[in-house]
Amino acid sequence: MASDSGEERTAEEGTMTIDERKAKMEQLRAKMRSTTKANRASLIEEASKAKMTARDNARLERQRKLAEVLRTQAEAEDRGEDVERQKNWEWTIEENDNWEKKNARKARRADYEFHDDVHAARRRYKKDLDLIKPDLVAYNRQKEAVLGLAPGSLSKSGSSTPSSSALTTFDPSGGQVVPSPEQRMAAESFYRDANTLLYADNKPTEDAIDRVVGKINRDIDKKGKFSRKRLNEDEGDITYINERNRVFNKKIARYYDKYTSEIRASFERGTAL
Repeated sequence: MASDSGEERTAEEGTMTIDERKAKMEQLRAKMRSTTKANRASLIEEASKAKMTARDNARLERQRKLAEVLRTQAEAEDRGEDVERQKNWEWTIEENDNWEKKNARKARRADYEFHDDVHAARRRYKKDLDLIKPDLVAYNRQKEAVLGLAPGSLSKSGSSTPSSSALTTFDPSGGQVVPSPEQRMAAESFYRDANTLLYADNKPTEDAIDRVVGKINRDIDKKGKFSRKRLNEDEGDITYINERNRVFNKKIARYYDKYTSEIRASFERGTAL
């Protein structure tokens, strides 16, 4: 039965003329265009609904937070309390000091203008200090040698009480404690100033060398990515006073530059009549 219907449809298509075939093809194409248009409209509608839903959720979240703040303020006013003071009770003194120092540091670094080379070098130095992680173990070891403490005293308990193996000697004639040569050398090495004669005696560890190499590589990478190119730099002369004026001038130039370019060039050369 199915073969009979297929044969009839084949025979019917075989008897169709060229115009009928064209009409049927146009009908199929119109149906395909309408389907594509409907699918695109549905897709745009769903995207718009999703965007509106996210926007509405953000708006409701802001309204909820504002209502919560207003409710807290109203309850505090009814009790005769200060809202800001009550909020500050949640922070410790150390946290408040750290917050104030952070804000002060951000305020100092907010000046991105170039003043002079000294100012730029100091800014760079301050930024580099943020990446430095001091080696407290080696520092405590050197300090123990200077103070004459037992090894590990500062790192374990933080105590600075001299031990029995202190590197000091007692002078009976003067009645005072005289530092030993080892302690004097350790103190001179630990508390160096501009008059010290010690130099080139530091032997950095492998970790310290890796940190320096990593810092140099980061600087090279950052310098390679840095560019002084500004927006609209390729446009040539600045003929606008703001962004809207730039867009307007660009639209005008699109239509009239082919007529006025020669006149403008003549004015710039000084050969215009």
